[in-house]
Amino acid sequence: MIQLAIDAARDAGRFLKENVGRVRSIETKKGEVRNLVTEIDKGSEARIIRAIRSRYPDHAILAEESGASDAQGEYRWIVDPLDGTTNFLHGLPVFCVTIGIEHRGEIVAGVVYDPNFDELFTAEKGSGAYLNGKRIAVSENAELINSLLVTGFPYDIAVNPDHAVEHFVEFLKEARGLRRLGSAALDLCYVASGRLDGFWEVNLHPWDMAAGILLVSEAGGRVSDFHGERMSVYGRRILASNGMIHEEMMRVLGRHP
Repeated sequence: MIQLAIDAARDAGRFLKENVGRVRSIETKKGEVRNLVTEIDKGSEARIIRAIRSRYPDHAILAEESGASDAQGEYRWIVDPLDGTTNFLHGLPVFCVTIGIEHRGEIVAGVVYDPNFDELFTAEKGSGAYLNGKRIAVSENAELINSLLVTGFPYDIAVNPDHAVEHFVEFLKEARGLRRLGSAALDLCYVASGRLDGFWEVNLHPWDMAAGILLVSEAGGRVSDFHGERMSVYGRRILASNGMIHEEMMRVLGRHP
């Protein structure tokens, strides 16, 4: 199954890269002016779903654009065909395809493909995390003041859900640096590979996180909610780190519970 996920992600990634600058239709979801979808998102998703259906017609699928399928079974594929749509629309090369495979409620495999840098992040439960076939690990940075963090803003940032703005300001004061890249899946991959030390965000969806959560865990990091409890891909608050700065990050988040 992970080989199919790899093949499907690569194919969709090539499709995305070929269509940068060719978007003809832009829609907003649920009236949210920042939550965008294009015919490229939908075309990428259709390619991935066709690939899954051709091999596993009885598996369930949860995809960003088409929602949940009616199929029931032990396996569910969780798909984001274009994570970083706003970046894609502006020609900013920070976007990816991400696919997670869930078995009986647990993520057992994940793939994230960045077509701009031809970087393929993969993980299987209990087998480690990899970038283009080479094993990766989280950073060994033990102090928040020496850390480079990343976050994202929810589409409804104007109403400041869960004190998102206050958390951003607090981490600006506590960390060495803070980035906002625009792709949660890549944020998690960069924590898994040691490029970044920690990540937090609110109001994400399962397709944003499914593969990335497994990648961080298999790379030796820690993933939880803001209170340190086990993180589900269906949760709304995620904290991921190299593990060593996790408690410090929780303390900062705790200032605005």
